[in-house]
Amino acid sequence: MSGAEPQLQIYGNHACALGAIAAGCKFFAGYPITPSSEVAERMARELPKVGGVFVQMEDELGSMAAVLGASAGGTKSMTATSGPGFSLKQENIGLASMTEIPCVIIDVMRGGPATGMPTRPAQADIMQARWGSHGDHPVIVLAPASVQEVYEESIRAFNLAERFRVPVIVQFDQVIAQLHENIAIPDPASLEIHDRDWAKGSKKKFQPYAETKNGVPPMPRPGDGYRTHTTGLTHAEDGFPTQDPETVTRIMDRLLGKIERNRAEIDKYESLEVKDAQYLIVAIGISARAAARAVSDLRDAGIKAGLFRPITLWPFPEEAFAKASAKAKAILVPEMNAGQLVLEIQRLSGGGPRVVPLNRVDGEPIAPAQIASSIKELAKGGKK
Repeated sequence: MSGAEPQLQIYGNHACALGAIAAGCKFFAGYPITPSSEVAERMARELPKVGGVFVQMEDELGSMAAVLGASAGGTKSMTATSGPGFSLKQENIGLASMTEIPCVIIDVMRGGPATGMPTRPAQADIMQARWGSHGDHPVIVLAPASVQEVYEESIRAFNLAERFRVPVIVQFDQVIAQLHENIAIPDPASLEIHDRDWAKGSKKKFQPYAETKNGVPPMPRPGDGYRTHTTGLTHAEDGFPTQDPETVTRIMDRLLGKIERNRAEIDKYESLEVKDAQYLIVAIGISARAAARAVSDLRDAGIKAGLFRPITLWPFPEEAFAKASAKAKAILVPEMNAGQLVLEIQRLSGGGPRVVPLNRVDGEPIAPAQIASSIKELAKGGKK
């Protein structure tokens, strides 16, 4: 942002809706659920202004199915949910992955399991976002940490979904969702907006799931005359079901590989004071904001602390993390769950620096003082 854009004071959930509209979203299907309901409420107000459609469905399963239908019909589509609703969407998120239908899912995290604490924050959907749907499947997850970033990452979510034909999840905790902050709204003409690559050329030879240079096949636009077959079954390049091992291997390699081969366009992160950091903090959402304050306080106290914040949570920005943690003696992972992100950090650290969790599951955010205290203890040789 240049700083010259109009300023708007707004909640995170509302910023999400405005970002979706700016990205070209024209369809929303959802079901009210705390603490994400304001996304749906704002979409219900904004979509008619741009010729879009809002539908309150009978449940979360129907909502996700409606989003896939609208997107397959050529419309940028989104849904929003929390906790139990996110669980109910998983089967159709898997269908989106297999059929390569672009869509955006907003997940405002709250305490659980089951109904849990609907009005309190948590960060307990981290692993569900990556592995919640069964089988090996491609998915992108973004984790904004401010109201401004919610707006920007909602736009980027549509760009990534359309560009790579994958479901993209925007995941933030209840604090960020209902936080009230000033944000800059750029001129719509200045925004970089990506639309999906529509099929062109010969209709006779068209294969809806053909291999391409970047692993993303062009999508047939309804009404353009391209014949296609859509199924959740494993399918060949022509879209028809197959269990031939060689074909399945080839198709799955492309399906999963399109994320890996395009990491340069997908990975995004923020680093703070990591060049000489002996004690690295890895966090997302409101926990990362607390960590940023803790880093400042620790530096004032003479402790070389730094922060690595994945904005693209899945796929995790592994190369950037490796550079950020190169000089670390220990890594602290504060998160509002019983230990999820820490598992990925332990995997990536490979027995190098000690990885220590800092967990909170009581519905309260982790405070900067808690993080700073844990780092000071590590600096003294504690938390073994």
